[in-house]
Amino acid sequence: MLVRYGTHPSQYGVLSLPAGPSPWPVAVVIHGGFWRTTYHANLASDLAEDLARHGLASWNVEYRRVGTDPDHGSGGWPATCLDVAAAVDLLATTGQTLAAGRLDLSRVVAIGHSAGGQLAGWLAGRGSLPVDAPGASPVVPLSGFVSQAGVLDLVFALKEGLGSNAIRSFLGAWADDPDTRSLACPSALVPMGIPSMCVHGTVDDDVPLSQSQRFVATARRAGDDARLLVIPGADHYSLIDVTSPAWAACRTAVLDLAR
Repeated sequence: MLVRYGTHPSQYGVLSLPAGPSPWPVAVVIHGGFWRTTYHANLASDLAEDLARHGLASWNVEYRRVGTDPDHGSGGWPATCLDVAAAVDLLATTGQTLAAGRLDLSRVVAIGHSAGGQLAGWLAGRGSLPVDAPGASPVVPLSGFVSQAGVLDLVFALKEGLGSNAIRSFLGAWADDPDTRSLACPSALVPMGIPSMCVHGTVDDDVPLSQSQRFVATARRAGDDARLLVIPGADHYSLIDVTSPAWAACRTAVLDLAR
């Protein structure tokens, strides 16, 4: 079912409820596409439906993205992050109403691909944000997150010009402000106090494996339970192909964190 969490055309999500016994853990599914208007939540539709078939309520979130399209644009920092925060917090109100109170909000796991990995990691780190920062003080905190080839270290991604300088476009005027940039960067928000799994293929030509390696190393040094799963021979898009072993590994990671 399509559910709106704001008035902008892109402020909506699709909530899918499983057929099995409740209460259900929740998977917040966040698509990638370097935060650009070219890409939409339909990228993650198959993933969300597959997770629902495996007993999780799935919440496939759309959000404002970077670009000039009036129906999908107006995103970037902090608007895009505030959108996914509002969508997750809506689970405590509208989400529970639609699910007849059967969502287990103590078990909410975000899974995000590429730029969606940044958003999933940022959601996981909301509790570490200063109280006056955008998105601080979550109503629905995560219990874990899975990054699928996520952009988790914005400093190095900016230096490397990932996605034809997508990070600079996403951060906009704040790209060169280290204090503000750190508020959007998952690697800067550790310790998060929740477990994470970073899944990455060895032949990813879009987001380098070093993004996941750096995050896991940084999170572990801070005391978090962060793990890295490297998939030999997997490229960037294998992770969102529901017929692939790479996706099966991602699904297993979500299910393990949602227990």
